Amino acid sequence: MLAGHPEGPIFAYRERLKGGQWKPDPIQELAVENLQLLHNRLKAYKPVKGSTWLDRLLDKREPPPQGMYLHGGVGRGKSVLMDLFFACAPTAHKRRVHFHAFMLDVHSRIHAWRRLDPSARDGDDPIKPVAKALAGEATLLCLDELMVKDVADAMILRRLFAKLFTNGVVTVITSNVVPNELYLGGLNREQFLPFIDLIETNLDVFHLDSPRDYRLQRLKGRPMYFAPLGARSDAGLAAAYRELLDGAEPEPLTLDVQGRELPVREAAEGIARFSFAELCGRPLGAADYIEVARSFHTVVLTGIPQLSNERRDEARRFVNLIDVLYDHRVNLLCSAAANPDALYAGGHEVPEFGRTVSRLNEMQSESYIAAQHVV
Repeated sequence: MLAGHPEGPIFAYRERLKGGQWKPDPIQELAVENLQLLHNRLKAYKPVKGSTWLDRLLDKREPPPQGMYLHGGVGRGKSVLMDLFFACAPTAHKRRVHFHAFMLDVHSRIHAWRRLDPSARDGDDPIKPVAKALAGEATLLCLDELMVKDVADAMILRRLFAKLFTNGVVTVITSNVVPNELYLGGLNREQFLPFIDLIETNLDVFHLDSPRDYRLQRLKGRPMYFAPLGARSDAGLAAAYRELLDGAEPEPLTLDVQGRELPVREAAEGIARFSFAELCGRPLGAADYIEVARSFHTVVLTGIPQLSNERRDEARRFVNLIDVLYDHRVNLLCSAAANPDALYAGGHEVPEFGRTVSRLNEMQSESYIAAQHVV
């Protein structure tokens, strides 16, 4: 996590500019100035007691400050700016969490509530007690990389956030899309639309339309494929990974794939790191790889072995993985036992591997790296 500043994010931002850690960016600076205003309002903010409109009417304190919804393309610095704000935030009761992890937590709490004896439940709707518990844990909720794809999540979000806002939770959200494009084309989307209204009512929507793609700049001209396996490749891949993270602290998280859990070793800033064994050594399929590809713009894959007929199941999964990453224009940094054209020594058992070789080579090109991530 980025280091904060007692006076707020704009001061931390300017320190980084002065130290040469970050480059001047007028759009980013404007976003940080807006986050500074929120920081200043949080200093004197105390959440209202109670969760009904009558409670709020009787409470004489100021209503919650407007949160913020930062949206923009990949690599514009949304997550880094939110982390900077979070590190400086003048409240002890705060939570910064990836959207996937947050929703898994919400589903887990709902499931636990439903297992309670009916006599121990507070009413017949799990959303109210879950929102109350979340509000009791965090006055400030920072949600990174909001991306709604699951119908179950979509149906929960409107009611959940209505309760969170009523309970005085201040929210900062990052997303790749403008609010009215969330869950676009999703099942029963009309029931989701009130959540968009909640966002636009309770959060200031800011388009981080920076002309500079920091992710692309950090990848441009860098090796993407490290071979053969060994200390030199490990060091090169680790250095590239650190530069991409740009000070962010990766954390483990879990993806929900059609009701199954897919653990991610570590992730931050839209970047996920896996070992070959984690993605190709287990019986995973297209649905798993699609979820990874839609959730992350960059995948770091370590330890790709020499593949052969004896490892044809792993080779086929690897072919499927590369196909999906390629189709979604996910950037791939990896370490492997051999260069792409020598990676599979198994004859014709996996005839599609020729396509994989071609794609691995193309994925190292500047034009591929510059392409927009397809969610």
